[in-house]
Amino acid sequence: MHRLKNQKRLVGIDLFCGAGGMTLGATRAGVDVIFAVEKCSKAAATYQLNFPDIPMHVGDIRALKTLPPKPRGAMSVIFGGPPCQGFSTSNQKTRNAQNPNNWLFKEFVRLVKQWKPDWVVMENVKGITETEGGRFVISVLKALEKIGYTTAFQLLNARDFGVPQSRTRAFFVGSRTGHSYDFPTPHVGKAVSVRTAIRDLPTLDNGSNVDELPYKAKATSKYVRGLRNGCRTVRGNLVTKSATHIIERYRHVPPGGNWEDVPESLFRNYTDRERCHAWIYRRLDPAKPSVVIGNFRKNMLIHPTENRGLSIREAARIQSVPDDFCFSGTIGFQQQQVGNMVPPKLSEAVFRGIMLQ
Repeated sequence: MHRLKNQKRLVGIDLFCGAGGMTLGATRAGVDVIFAVEKCSKAAATYQLNFPDIPMHVGDIRALKTLPPKPRGAMSVIFGGPPCQGFSTSNQKTRNAQNPNNWLFKEFVRLVKQWKPDWVVMENVKGITETEGGRFVISVLKALEKIGYTTAFQLLNARDFGVPQSRTRAFFVGSRTGHSYDFPTPHVGKAVSVRTAIRDLPTLDNGSNVDELPYKAKATSKYVRGLRNGCRTVRGNLVTKSATHIIERYRHVPPGGNWEDVPESLFRNYTDRERCHAWIYRRLDPAKPSVVIGNFRKNMLIHPTENRGLSIREAARIQSVPDDFCFSGTIGFQQQQVGNMVPPKLSEAVFRGIMLQ
């Protein structure tokens, strides 16, 4: 806990918690998380592995009728990120009001209305501002204001808060006590690079399946020291086994390049190579923050210096997840959990703003 002396206790509930990215950020800021909700059993298993003392409802939020009582004398916050697939800029088929997942924020608001927390923090993808002319942003703000919250909204890029990744998220913050929330100020100075984030991690082969290995080097940066948490070995060194022809394509992509750098002769199995989007076969530039991790296996993100995909731990480092945080399930489920997480250092900055009120 990082609560200041004489600072009032702040307890929280994480709705749509996934593997626990926002809980990580909240706890680092000093929030006591007392309950969590997640429908996906695989993500819930990872959450329970890392937060065994936090009670959890594993199932559809629509089946959850009541929340645990608030501890007497404590300030309170409900936070979370309703499913965002319907708002994603990569999802053009169901990116509209007809997608039922786009209305799950109403379940979030239902539980806020019932529990009456002092604060509300809701996050989503940047695409929520672009779907149907920003209709959903207006709907969320109006729904919170209707039940008595003073609201604030802003887009925040994780890169500006010490995360080695350019990843913009939408944040809604509401105060039941009339406070006007001030969003955190971006860091001044050079952004953390991919090289800084992962250079101490083991050298791996395509298809690496040894989960736990020694570090390759000492921690030489503040960023890495903050994530090692005293670990002597590191877990999550799992890499998708890519076919030989995929690896051959990787060899042609320079740092910062993508599929356009691959000779056309190596794309003969594609009906129309021009339909590839810019994120496919993107080799990370070691000197810069990463592009959005997201579905890094499907997008075939390439290690900055090795001809293979990213490992679970490399992607987690780029998300600012500490090394003692373990993922459960098959490699595919672990990759999905990492890609879906809210970068903990980003959410920590938002919660620290609440702690200062």
